[in-house]
Amino acid sequence: MASSNHVTPTNCSWWPISAMDEDGKITDGEECEEPTAEPKPFNKDRLVLYHWTQSFTSQKVRLVINEKGLVCEERDVSMPLQEHKEPWFMRLNLGEEVPVFLHGDAIISDYNQIIDYLEKNFVGDTVAQLIPDADSPLHDRVQQYRQLLDDLPMDAYTHGCILHPELTTDSMIPKYATAEIRRHLANAATELMKLDHEEPQLTEPYLSKQKKLMAKILDHDNVNYLKKILGELAMVLDQVEAELEKRKLEYQGQKCELWLCGPEFTLADICLGALLHRLKFLGLSKKYWEDSSRPNLQSFFVRVQKRYAFRKVLGDIHTTLLSAVLPNAFRMVKKKPPSFFGASFLMGSLGGMGYFAYWYLKKKYM
Repeated sequence: MASSNHVTPTNCSWWPISAMDEDGKITDGEECEEPTAEPKPFNKDRLVLYHWTQSFTSQKVRLVINEKGLVCEERDVSMPLQEHKEPWFMRLNLGEEVPVFLHGDAIISDYNQIIDYLEKNFVGDTVAQLIPDADSPLHDRVQQYRQLLDDLPMDAYTHGCILHPELTTDSMIPKYATAEIRRHLANAATELMKLDHEEPQLTEPYLSKQKKLMAKILDHDNVNYLKKILGELAMVLDQVEAELEKRKLEYQGQKCELWLCGPEFTLADICLGALLHRLKFLGLSKKYWEDSSRPNLQSFFVRVQKRYAFRKVLGDIHTTLLSAVLPNAFRMVKKKPPSFFGASFLMGSLGGMGYFAYWYLKKKYM
């Protein structure tokens, strides 16, 4: 976290839409190496979050920001459009992934550090406290479940369920996504090497990304590994189910809304709610709670989805994929790509959206 890593967006036409100033404008004409105008001064009180809509850690940070009622500029860094691999972003966060949080001179690129920073620096009577004070009996419980749920390998669940749809039921992901993600993973290493050649000063972070990528491919495409971690997930959810049952007995007869660690909504509930939302999207909800095997978990998921922050950040789970595809299609066109590539991407995106809409309407009404 250092001010020297701050990157001010320029007016160059290659700069991603998500990284521009709030007016979203770029200068027409040839690409340039230097800004054509003085950048706007950065307000020391201004909050900016670089994220991707479907990034699990980004979703949790956005939920924290919204539950606390903070005003924050959100700038989408599209993973499908490879923006997280572009030099401007890797300079911003030293090669790490989204989310990245900016507050004045502070640049924070670690998910847990962002949340701790928000909790420490934004307090008051009108700001929700999501981690109880250290001397509170609930503090250790919240931190325990935060750690337990954060340690779950969500990338492996997500990629594994897309690559092995036979292990899911009623997944929200269309079948063509399996072939698409295999193609994407196969091409990603080549793209990283290309960018490494173009930006040799960023060799170390690029190669680090490539090594991580290859390790993920090997692990997440291993069906036996996926079955193993899904079995471990079941044990974690059993523990959560038992904890929710304890809350019912502990506050029996009292008129209060019960959450994972007590009557107050905390960071542990954000972690659990985001987890269940992702598992539902992947087609694992019937396996883990919609079969009535964990009724407390099912009740929790129904209640947490009604919260304003969850509706705003995560939206309707049935349109999650659509909300990820549509902005990318128009952003690709706005960035003025070569005509063939742009047309191919747009047609593929619109085709995918059509397929998804048909699939969803058929499931719901036919």
